[in-house]
Amino acid sequence: MTAQRPQESATATTALPCVSSPLYDLIVVGGGPAGYLAAITAAEQGLERVAVLEATPEPLTKVRLSGGGRCNVTHACWDPTDLVRHYPRGSRPLRGPFSRFACGDAVAWFSERGLELVEEADGRMFPRANRSDAVIQCLQRASLDAGVQLHTGSPVRGLVRCAEGFQLEGSGRPSLPRSSWQARRVLLATGGHPSGRKLAAGLGHRIIAPLPSLFTLALDAPGLTACSGVALDDVELELSLPGGRWQQRGRVLITHWGLSGPATLRLTAFAARALHAERYRGVLTVRWLDGLSPEQGVAVVRALRHDQARRTLAAARPCPDRLPRRLWLALLEQVGADPQRRWADCPAAWERALAQALPASSYSIRGRGPFGEEFVTAGGVDLGEVNLATMESRLVPGLHFAGELLDVDGVTGGFNFQHCWSSGWLAGQAIAAALTT
Repeated sequence: MTAQRPQESATATTALPCVSSPLYDLIVVGGGPAGYLAAITAAEQGLERVAVLEATPEPLTKVRLSGGGRCNVTHACWDPTDLVRHYPRGSRPLRGPFSRFACGDAVAWFSERGLELVEEADGRMFPRANRSDAVIQCLQRASLDAGVQLHTGSPVRGLVRCAEGFQLEGSGRPSLPRSSWQARRVLLATGGHPSGRKLAAGLGHRIIAPLPSLFTLALDAPGLTACSGVALDDVELELSLPGGRWQQRGRVLITHWGLSGPATLRLTAFAARALHAERYRGVLTVRWLDGLSPEQGVAVVRALRHDQARRTLAAARPCPDRLPRRLWLALLEQVGADPQRRWADCPAAWERALAQALPASSYSIRGRGPFGEEFVTAGGVDLGEVNLATMESRLVPGLHFAGELLDVDGVTGGFNFQHCWSSGWLAGQAIAAALTT
């Protein structure tokens, strides 16, 4: 993707006089998970004047909506080397940060503040209360205990360097009073909202153009619409584009427009930029029956013709314990076979087509599905311009970043939240250390 780099202005290099307003040690722009953890950490480490500015009336909205209202806080992935493999963008640079604060540290952090996380069979971790309100209450309680000030309905439209550090300017819209703040240090943690990217770009930072990640695929496969709601495990997906091939294996969900489910979301996350470049067109090969080779496909169909000769194609399907009946009927339609024809009367052309479709069926991709997953985007502040040990800008001393604003995104399963916790904690620790030593 092309990157956006504005021409540097005087505000990026010149320290302007500050206007009269209270001076904070740290102002966090964005009341999401990364911003909250950074503010709490900095305050707990000794900073007395910490504030969070949230543009909306309610902070932590993404936490509330996550996991269908349950909040997938993190993942039971304890080795940082394994953890980074779940990040299509940022995997190698995150090795250092995750060696200091990873999934086990996040579990311990919440446990120390009264929130117990429990692991599900697939490794995802949720609050024992099984509701996102428990996570929000934990963060808000820790914030209050640490003395963090929260200002909702406070969008930040301007950020410039000044003699004391930074000057932040509020909306100035008729419906909102114009406000200004001063801070010795500023953390931008605005998630995928464009406001944070605009502020970072205004201070000279290179922005990797954002685009969707974690999305479903719309397929040109009318026969699959009758299978909407069918879920299968251990399905292998292979995406073919001019720029390369991507593979994933796991659970898929057939929808009325195509494919969803964890394996699909992982596939689209890793291929997000290539798919965008091809305008979400390509070929998806689906191996519905894990481990079934082309030779075995031929043998399975021949066995049905021999052993189930008097039954119809609809009544006698291959691998009935693994292949749902609705999907088998869709495959029959896909190859043009009459489901009411007996196996004994099955033409050789149908037999060959079914033997090929069982091991691998190919579908044309005609776009993205109608819904994203957790509103995750790929893109943001270029990681090369950030010291990931402290989350501090390499261009603007005293300016820090955390969370989705950075060019980092993870797959589904709690990994995006984990990056928020890790980057927020590292930023809070570094800011407190810089201002208290």
